[in-house]
Amino acid sequence: MEVWLPVFFAFAMGLALLIYVVLDGYDLGIGILLPLANDEQQDTMIAAIGPFWDANETWIVLGIGILLIAFPLAHGIILSTMYIPVTIMLIGLVMRGIAFDFRSKAVSHHKQMWNYIFFAGSLISSIAQGWMLGIYITGLGSGWINYLFSGLIAITLPALYILLGSAWLLIKTEHELFDKAIGWAQKSILPMGFALLLVSIATPLVSSTIADKWFSFPDSLWLLPIPVLSTGIYLGLLWLVYDTRVLRSPREWLLYAGLIALCVLAAAGLAYSILPDIIIGRMNIWESAASTPSLLFTFWGTAVVLPSILMYTFFVYRIFRGKATTLNYD
Repeated sequence: MEVWLPVFFAFAMGLALLIYVVLDGYDLGIGILLPLANDEQQDTMIAAIGPFWDANETWIVLGIGILLIAFPLAHGIILSTMYIPVTIMLIGLVMRGIAFDFRSKAVSHHKQMWNYIFFAGSLISSIAQGWMLGIYITGLGSGWINYLFSGLIAITLPALYILLGSAWLLIKTEHELFDKAIGWAQKSILPMGFALLLVSIATPLVSSTIADKWFSFPDSLWLLPIPVLSTGIYLGLLWLVYDTRVLRSPREWLLYAGLIALCVLAAAGLAYSILPDIIIGRMNIWESAASTPSLLFTFWGTAVVLPSILMYTFFVYRIFRGKATTLNYD
């Protein structure tokens, strides 16, 4: 048990954070796009995320909760190193929550202020998450190279979120806002692809541990399908975005599905690069894990909670499927 329990919790934590990026990513992206729309379109954009956005954040709470309970030693090191960006991210999320509620109660001349606060909270949270991911990939290192790399990912992640938000709007909206979402996707997909390419080039340069896994033979053969498939999917997304005939058919969900596949491949590549370490080059999952009795106790709770959240998420998305309707607070 002392061997497979840490593996289970590492998988559960990675799954929770991946689902968070895929789900909360689109509503963070829509928040960033909010100032680019008119008042009526802003209401529709909020309606498109209204039933989901609060529940989407459950996944990051679950992921960090698993880190705390299953890997307490790593949790202490990671969270203390990232104390400032975590605090900034939480401030951004609080700004989003306040703005979401108050924009529905504000008189008309204050409503735009809350829209901008929602935008600012979304952008701040996205940048902070990108910075944290960059610091984590560098093994929690310091120095200008590590900070430059973290800054690169801090720019890349909001670009991905904007594209996810545009893709979600294609699923949930129609007419003029649908056309605007296509335009936003067209403007964001090339910067996102270029930034991802730069991140792929820079990652082995800032981490010798990752470089050894990427370029040592025959281990590199296990990694090869990920960049090949990712490139193919990205080219397919480019075709979808610029030749919009498919997206204007009943298959408007294809862009979002392709982005999910891209995120899954990126997560698989990250897992391959890091595991079995939980802090690159410093600590593996077994060294940082809690005691076996504690993990076994937590296992049964996770075995109930994780499927329950998955079923609840599926239920909510099924109930509120279809196009977003006019926003109404009555």
